[in-house]
Amino acid sequence: MFIISLDYQVPMEEVERWIPAHIDFLNEQYAQGHFELSGRKNPRTGGVILSLLSNREALDDILSQDPFYRENIATYEVTELLPTKASEAFQFLLA
Repeated sequence: MFIISLDYQVPMEEVERWIPAHIDFLNEQYAQGHFELSGRKNPRTGGVILSLLSNREALDDILSQDPFYRENIATYEVTELLPTKASEAFQFLLA
């Protein structure tokens, strides 16, 4: 499992210009089962994506297709998480 933290590198006006393409990218990744959760940071300095992929190279290839990545709109910090404990609602993440 990976937590991807995006940090905007350009003014919000430029971010807004690329949001439709970024949302198209996200929709495609959800449809393919690569992403499980995503959203904006508060304050709005970037976003966060949760992926249950197990292969970092595959994830990097996918992230390189994001318009935010291609256009240098955001930087990406990828953290691998190996869950060892979860609430009852999230037990499926321990598998």
